[in-house]
Amino acid sequence: MQMDTRETIMAVARKTVQTRGYSGLSFRELAKEVGIKSASIHYHFPTKGDLGAALARRYTEDGVAYLQSLQAESDDPAHWLEGYAQIFRRALLDDNRMCLCGIMAAEYDDLPVEVRNEVQGFSDVNVRWLAAALAVARPQLDEAQRQLQAQAIYAAIEGAQLIARGRGDIGVFDQTIEAYRSAGLLP
Repeated sequence: MQMDTRETIMAVARKTVQTRGYSGLSFRELAKEVGIKSASIHYHFPTKGDLGAALARRYTEDGVAYLQSLQAESDDPAHWLEGYAQIFRRALLDDNRMCLCGIMAAEYDDLPVEVRNEVQGFSDVNVRWLAAALAVARPQLDEAQRQLQAQAIYAAIEGAQLIARGRGDIGVFDQTIEAYRSAGLLP
């Protein structure tokens, strides 16, 4: 029962953060939505920072598992990078939500240190994975070039998601990703 409650708290909190940001996360509102007392949330997550860090850590772990599955199902880096963009697209399709760590990164100065560290970890994992995919897709690039392109791809896709969300139009995301491909940013 306690694990189910913890998982329910995390699921509802994740949706809240992806919709309203870390600053929109309230233990009182979360408790009301989950149907428990606020003290019960504090039992599982003593502070909002503990909850935010747990959310970002889980989001990163889930993302890594998905990225590994892309590589397991195909050895085509174009497939991997298409699948990568689809992660961000799916969040938009799910009630116009944002990447959890992307939306928290926008609030970086207001985040507790433990949340900042997890958000930075998410960014690092994404850039590392993209650089590894580029090593296969664009073997002519040296390590420094791959790192820069990986960072650009990560920023560009997060940005495409943000613009599409602001317009409430998934087509904006699709058009932007296609423009990145046409311009050569994405293989």
